[in-house]
Amino acid sequence: MSEDILHFTYRLSAEDYDSADFLIEVDKQSMTLISAAPPPYPLWTELTYQQCRNCPLKPEQVPHCPVAINLVSLLNLCGHLVSHKQMAVEVITDRRTIRAETTAQHIASSILGLIMATSPCPHTEFLKPMARFHLPLADQTETIYRVTTMFLLAQYFRQKDHLTYSLELDELLALYQNLQVINLHLSQRLKTAISEDAAVNGVILLDLLSKSVSWSIEDGLEEIHHLFDGYRKLAQ
Repeated sequence: MSEDILHFTYRLSAEDYDSADFLIEVDKQSMTLISAAPPPYPLWTELTYQQCRNCPLKPEQVPHCPVAINLVSLLNLCGHLVSHKQMAVEVITDRRTIRAETTAQHIASSILGLIMATSPCPHTEFLKPMARFHLPLADQTETIYRVTTMFLLAQYFRQKDHLTYSLELDELLALYQNLQVINLHLSQRLKTAISEDAAVNGVILLDLLSKSVSWSIEDGLEEIHHLFDGYRKLAQ
């Protein structure tokens, strides 16, 4: 395997479902997904089809939605699965393997999150550090911790590069509000493309995680505040 490429393999299986692998390859330097879906692309991937209302892209320059193109292969895998279907999944990375028993919609949500973070969409660019340290099937608290620490580390690098920076989370809140718009339009695209609901409900779960990040920021991150009591003692 090339050291310049990150590999993520989602291996799905169930009693009435033949084992199937879904491989995601990402360029390590740019953290951009290496698309496995060649053209021609289906109608629902066109930029103007259910285009996000906050999308800055122009169809004459970018004829297809960058995220939608990268979802074509995923729909071939799970577009016919019902959301509540119980499945076993192994997520095999270059460093470790994670195993879990969960539902098709949770698996789809995890894959969707990685695809969105590594697609060349202007509103998901900031998620690339999350993709580099991808945590498959992360829960709400894990996501809130990873998102906020990523953002604050970004502020450190901005300060080091003599750019404007802030330890307030208003900018992160705005970024996640943009993500919620994308999730809404993405689910509308996918409803046209699939026969069952696992992928659509995967987007809905992803959107709930996005909303939980926004709510947590607005609430002052109270649910994880106590974990940092040791740092208050260091300041004494």
